Amino acid sequence: MADLQLYAYQEEVAERALQGENVIIWLPTGGGKTRVAVYVAKKHLETNPKAKVVMLVNMVHLVDQHYTKEFKPHLGSTFVVEPITGVSEKKDFLGNVLQDSGVIICTAELLYNALTSKEEAKHVDLSEITLLIVDECHNTKKEAVYNKIMQQYLKKKSQGERNLPQILGLTASPGTGNANSLEKAVNYVLQICANLDSAIVSTKTCALELKERVPRPRKTYDIVEKRLEDPFGDHLKWLMQQIHEYMNLPSDFKLREYGTQEYEMDVVALQKHGIKEHNRLLQQCAIHLREYNDALLINDTLRMMDAYNSLEDFYRTKFVSAIDGTDYFLVGLFQENQVELRKLAMDLRYENPKMAKLEEVLLKQFGPGMNSRGILFCKTRKSTRCLSDWVLNSRALQEAGVKAAILTGAGNSNSHMTQHEQGETIRHFGQGSLNLLISTSVAEEGLDIPECNLVVRYGLLTNEIAQLQASGRARAKDSRYSLVAQERGREERRERINECLEELNRKAIAKVQEMSTSEFRQKIAELQEKAIIDCKNAEKRKQERRRSTAASSIKLLCRNCLTAVASGSDIKRIESTYVNISPDFKKHYTLGELVVLERSFDDWVPGHRIRCAGKCNQEWGYEMKFKGSVLLPNVAIKHFVLETPGGRLLVKQWKDVPFTVEEFNLEEYCQENMPDLFD
Repeated sequence: MADLQLYAYQEEVAERALQGENVIIWLPTGGGKTRVAVYVAKKHLETNPKAKVVMLVNMVHLVDQHYTKEFKPHLGSTFVVEPITGVSEKKDFLGNVLQDSGVIICTAELLYNALTSKEEAKHVDLSEITLLIVDECHNTKKEAVYNKIMQQYLKKKSQGERNLPQILGLTASPGTGNANSLEKAVNYVLQICANLDSAIVSTKTCALELKERVPRPRKTYDIVEKRLEDPFGDHLKWLMQQIHEYMNLPSDFKLREYGTQEYEMDVVALQKHGIKEHNRLLQQCAIHLREYNDALLINDTLRMMDAYNSLEDFYRTKFVSAIDGTDYFLVGLFQENQVELRKLAMDLRYENPKMAKLEEVLLKQFGPGMNSRGILFCKTRKSTRCLSDWVLNSRALQEAGVKAAILTGAGNSNSHMTQHEQGETIRHFGQGSLNLLISTSVAEEGLDIPECNLVVRYGLLTNEIAQLQASGRARAKDSRYSLVAQERGREERRERINECLEELNRKAIAKVQEMSTSEFRQKIAELQEKAIIDCKNAEKRKQERRRSTAASSIKLLCRNCLTAVASGSDIKRIESTYVNISPDFKKHYTLGELVVLERSFDDWVPGHRIRCAGKCNQEWGYEMKFKGSVLLPNVAIKHFVLETPGGRLLVKQWKDVPFTVEEFNLEEYCQENMPDLFD
């Protein structure tokens, strides 16, 4: 077993946890919070023969990282340590695994599923866990899975349950919730403490040692002037104005400045308004305006050709799927201006000056004889692909030896990485065969690469937590943290606001820590009581709404062409999957490519993608073969509109539909649709 020793500042923050208290450990990124957690877990296991430790993470790649780098080396020779993710064979037997293990490291989603499962092999009760470690615990808020787990904890606590796990939270910053005063920031920190039923601890007597051992990177503002002329962007705005005039915007609807996040929010609201008012013209114009606005945002951050290619990709299939005059107008407008747009996008005289500045920043860190490793943070998966292509085609960066790869979130769509791809990319970066990660926010939290000496934030508008965590990825000595942004632009303004919020967060935590034990406990108890009441009332309202609306009274419309294709009573639930069991539904869709998922399921396998059989070709989900014999369409509610007795409704997740979805009964389905099986 590897030697497990702590620095003095780590021993200081571990002290109260070692005494069995619920605490949130607040240490900067790179301060060794996970090492402290392992130390606390080791002492807990050694002093409690029935100990069961569960560490929760919110990013899949952190399961393997914490297991490989910390828990296995320090605990693996004495205790059974199990890393479990969505692709692990043991994911469906978490209850059994916990019985046979000392430590489990898993995603919060897996534990929540186990807590709510009725299957004996899978079910876990909080009373079976003696120490619950919550990584990146500032995410324990609102509807986050961490908070759903802790709501169960608080409910049991309020009912007098004594057999509950000790809580150990880990964070580099609890945040301020964008508070604009110290009082509001204090209340926000108290709410996080209440959600985790924990006090917040930090180093006091050993603060100087912490500062010496975890130095912050040197920060630079790499600012560029706004480009004087932008004919490509101007032409995009002119096209957007043509759409504005065509759609006859309602007088009570205001759209803000083109090329901003605020404008995107406005057109999303306009799309919903069009759907609810049965106005397909407004709905479709809003969709196209959002794409043009996205192109303006890309033009502001990346190359002009990246913005043009984004629009071209969007319109590639739009002409063949046009179904009315609105579609023909919108597609025709782009086609009539396509040649001019491409010509303007290829004119390098007006290229984005931020790209030249970004290249300059990278070249200062990379070159012959320079053993650098950096992370370039950007906003979207599309941005990572564009920047990767830019790096590959930059002669200067290639001659400097930049070997870049993309790192984005895991998922099942073509634009996501698989968990295996994520792991391989992080491994190659750690080993040095890659020296630049071009990443979305997935790498902000927890990614541990000690050799990383450069972090660049590019085209990002995030909160102070993300900013602090991103800068903390630069761990090596004499590291650099760079913000590449336009002079007096949105990114620079947000960065400076975040610096103020970071200081406000420090003051708020100090205020909370200065409270007497009785005052702190009283405030926490009041917040917890309110949270329990709010949770009960919200669930009561949801149940009442569902009981008052019969599933049969709901129609599902295609999100694009607004054709009615199903009834709410056709939808059944198989655990977290929702399927349409009506045989008539098949006539409403066509089959596309075969779906390949990284993770496997015990009861079903994916089939082909399904799309609206109407001319609009809207994707709806995919077929799945259940129990090896029954072929059912697995539908995503975000691709549909709900026609309810009270009007049209848009929801993103099935849990938010205003009717009760019953569980799928295989025997009943087979008797009704496959009677030959029972002859």
